[in-house]
Amino acid sequence: MVNKKWLVWLMVVVLIVASLAGCAPKAEPAAPAEPATGGEAPAEEAPKIVLILPGPINDQGWNATAYEGLKLVESDLGVTMEYVESVQQADFESTFRDYGEKGYDLVFAHGTQFFDAAKAIGPQYPDTFYMVINSEEGVEPNVGGIGIREWEGGYVAGTIAAMNTTSKQMGAIGSFPFPVIEGTLDAFEAAAVAVDPAIKVTKTYVNSWDDIQKGKETALAMIEAGSDLVFCSANQVGLGSIDAAKTKGVKAVGYISPQNEVAPGTVISSVTYNTPGLFKFAVQDFLDGKLTATGKSLGWADGVLDVQWTDEITDEMKAVVEQTIQDLKDGKVENPYVPGD
Repeated sequence: MVNKKWLVWLMVVVLIVASLAGCAPKAEPAAPAEPATGGEAPAEEAPKIVLILPGPINDQGWNATAYEGLKLVESDLGVTMEYVESVQQADFESTFRDYGEKGYDLVFAHGTQFFDAAKAIGPQYPDTFYMVINSEEGVEPNVGGIGIREWEGGYVAGTIAAMNTTSKQMGAIGSFPFPVIEGTLDAFEAAAVAVDPAIKVTKTYVNSWDDIQKGKETALAMIEAGSDLVFCSANQVGLGSIDAAKTKGVKAVGYISPQNEVAPGTVISSVTYNTPGLFKFAVQDFLDGKLTATGKSLGWADGVLDVQWTDEITDEMKAVVEQTIQDLKDGKVENPYVPGD
């Protein structure tokens, strides 16, 4: 009897507990935990940018100015760029392809000679933008160009040279007969003749960017033929022409980078490019999503050209040159280059 009463009470207690549990509100599922952020948003992945050079960064000319551009981008924009030196023309396409395969965001090629290769390879890698320095062309969807109107630089160099020749014979050396180089030498000649119609300019092309000895030999031949001033637009080749001028005691006008200290007393002044500014301009456009497959051309009016004077240049000469620069800025001087002439 006792055992039956105990069982009855036990069942009553169980029913009461079950009833109370059924009346209690159900617990809401816990909200998922927020991921830990450490208080900061994750940093964006740095862009992969490389600079392809046709020569060494210590050439005191074209390639050296590109390396200065790389350092300017790093210091002013906080963007690191890689670089590869002395890439030969036979390797242009394979080099472009390599960086496309590696998923680089922006590939700079330093010189108009790279354009054909960029045009051929670029479209195969639409996620990589190929920017050719000194090209005024672009090809959709991902090949662009940005450059300096070199003929404007050549024109000012010719103005300086014309006021510093005694024999009225000068030599102008170009790398290859590309339109941009032909235009530079034609402008040099046109400016010189504008100053003094009696001046004769001998122009020649050495088909090289880096043969310093050939530059020297070519300039020596010009000097032997009567030239008392030489000018060169051919990267490292220009160092050879300056050495020839120094050897023979004649004058030279430096070009692209400041070359006054290469041979003091020989180089009477240098017409220089603000090539580093081109790189900063292009990288900033890239970061802002504004880079387009077009060509851009800049000149004196855009602040990308300058003159580095020496004491060889008088105030009167400077005044003539400064007026010439102003005329170029104002569009009063036409490009004398005519393709095919």
